[in-house]
Amino acid sequence: MPQTGVLRSSWEKPHHEALLSSRGAPSRRPSRRLPGLLWILLLLGSSLPVAATADCAAPPDRGIFWVGCDRQGADLRGADLREATLTRVDLRDADLREADLSGADLGFARLDGARLEGAILYETRFVSARLPGANATGALLDGARFDRARLSGTVFREASLRAASFYEVVANGADFTGADLEGANLEDAELRDALFEGASLAGADLARVNLDGADLRGANLVEAQLVEADLSFADFTGSDLTRAMLSQARLRATRFDGASLSNAIWNDRRRCRAGSVGTCE
Repeated sequence: MPQTGVLRSSWEKPHHEALLSSRGAPSRRPSRRLPGLLWILLLLGSSLPVAATADCAAPPDRGIFWVGCDRQGADLRGADLREATLTRVDLRDADLREADLSGADLGFARLDGARLEGAILYETRFVSARLPGANATGALLDGARFDRARLSGTVFREASLRAASFYEVVANGADFTGADLEGANLEDAELRDALFEGASLAGADLARVNLDGADLRGANLVEAQLVEADLSFADFTGSDLTRAMLSQARLRATRFDGASLSNAIWNDRRRCRAGSVGTCE
């Protein structure tokens, strides 16, 4: 007759554990001598990364870690600070002329009044940083990120800012005279009374930007996106808006004297006639 009881495998758990213990295998259970909470803390501690510590006394160098350090008025002219981590660093009135900060992270940093003329800032991150009154004349800032930064009164004259991002910045009164902003992103930016005379904004995205009272005389805005932008009292005299998109833009007292509007899309979504100058025909 078949047995009514369940056959116990020789590898059932109790026997298996006993066999492993007899061979010197480590026990799978935590020692009863340590409280369960302590074991959890030990396990968590072994898996957490070790936090980097800012070395504010370290000299400037590539990849330096100066998080939250005070560098007010520091002389860093010509310094190599590539890939440096400078988040929340205080660089107010610092001299960074001709310094190389390519790939550095200056998120939430203070650069009020800093000197950045001729600096190399390729793909440098200034997210939520403050640069009011800073001077970046002639600086190389291609691919830099200024998203949500405070740039009121900042000077970018003749700077290269190709494909840079200025999403939601506040840059009222900033000076971009002669700057190259081709392909830049300025969506939702506050640029009231900003200066863009002779600047290149070809292919730039200025959707919903506030350019109230801005000076864009002689600027290159070929194929620029100005959808829903506030262009009240802005001056586009002599600028090139060929194939620009101005649908739903606010044009209260806006000047277009001598401006090329050839094939531009007007604020009422009409396509301007080829060769239109000063007025969308």
